[in-house]
Amino acid sequence: MFRMIARAVSVFVLAGLLFGPGSVHAEPLTVSEKASLQAGMQQHIDRSLVGGSFLHLNPETGAVSTLHPVAAHPMILRMGPHFVLCTDFRDDAGKPVNVDFYMARRGRSYVIFHTAVGQRAQLDALMRAGKVEMAE
Repeated sequence: MFRMIARAVSVFVLAGLLFGPGSVHAEPLTVSEKASLQAGMQQHIDRSLVGGSFLHLNPETGAVSTLHPVAAHPMILRMGPHFVLCTDFRDDAGKPVNVDFYMARRGRSYVIFHTAVGQRAQLDALMRAGKVEMAE
């Protein structure tokens, strides 16, 4: 009897680790979905450029900085039903700035619902908490 209870507890613990509330496991993305996510991010960046620059307001200082797109990262992160894609930018001094785009599905395409400029610690914290992980 003890073995059956111990085995049942082990199964529930394993299931909790794999599929618990902190888990973001989902079906793997298709190549088409990955391409749509990347295209959605690029379209958002292109539409947001002013004179070839991505403008960013620092809410603490009120300063507006100009960022220049360099390269999109190929990785796609999953956050429940949402996604996070990252792009490298450079400021006017040439200093690298990470920009993370949080995306949601809208019909057959994707939209940006949050942009985090130079806030990689925010994404790292979500990853450590198990709320964000690499999409397959």
